[in-house]
Amino acid sequence: MKRHSQFPLLIVAAAMLGGCASTPPEADPVVQKLSEMDGRLLRIERVLANQSLLDLSQRIEASQNEVRVLRGQLEELQHAATKSQDQQRELYGDLDKRLAMVEGGASAGVLAAGAQVGGLPIPQGDDRANYQAAFDLLKDGKYPEAAAAFKQFLVTFPNSQLLDNAQYWLGESHYVTKQYQDALRAFRTVIEKYPDSRKLPDALLKIGYCNYELKNWGEARAALDQVVKQYSDTTAGRLARERLAKMQSEGR
Repeated sequence: MKRHSQFPLLIVAAAMLGGCASTPPEADPVVQKLSEMDGRLLRIERVLANQSLLDLSQRIEASQNEVRVLRGQLEELQHAATKSQDQQRELYGDLDKRLAMVEGGASAGVLAAGAQVGGLPIPQGDDRANYQAAFDLLKDGKYPEAAAAFKQFLVTFPNSQLLDNAQYWLGESHYVTKQYQDALRAFRTVIEKYPDSRKLPDALLKIGYCNYELKNWGEARAALDQVVKQYSDTTAGRLARERLAKMQSEGR
C-alpha cells in the first residue's frame, strides 16, 4: 500500500522539476526583476554623470570669467602706473631744463622783478582749481608766482587733500631758483607733517639735493641713502643712486 501511495507524489515532483528546468531565463520573474533594476541603476548613473559634467563646466566657465575680469583690472592698473611714471619723468625733465636755464644766466632776482606776484590765482575758485593754477604757473616757469600761489593755497585751504602736494611744489618753486634754504624747509615740512604722502620719496630726495647744494655733505648722503633703502624701485630711488655716485666720484 505504501508503495502505491508514494508513486503519484513522485510523478508530481518530477513534473514540477521538469517545469522549472524548462522555463527560459528571460521569462524568469527574478531575472526580469534584476534586469529592470540594472537598467534603472544605469540610467541613474548616466544622469549623475551628466550633472557632474554640467557642474564642472559651469565652474570652469565662472573661473574663466573671473580670470578675464582680473586680467582687465591688472592691465588698467599697469596702464595707470605707467602713465603716472611717464608724467613724473616728464616733469622732472622739464624742471631740470628750466633749472639749467636759470643756472645759465637768468637770475632769480630778474624773474622776481618782472613778476606780478599776488595771492590765489583764482580767488573765487576751490582748492583743486587753485592748486592746478599754481601748478601751471610752475610748469610755465613762473616760479615766484607759483611759490606765492602755493603759499597762499596752504593758508586758504588748510583742510584740502592736496596740502602735501602743494607743500612739495612750494619747495620745488624755491629749489629751481636756487633758494635752497627755503626749499629745504619746505621739503622737510612734507616729511614732518605728511608722513603718509606719496610725495615723501621725492621730498626726501630733494632734501638730499638741497643739502648737496649747501655743501652739507653728511646730511645730503644720509637723505639720499634713505631714499635708496626705502624707495629703491622708484624714480626717486634711481636719481638718489645717481647723485650718490656723483658724490663718490667727487670725493664727497
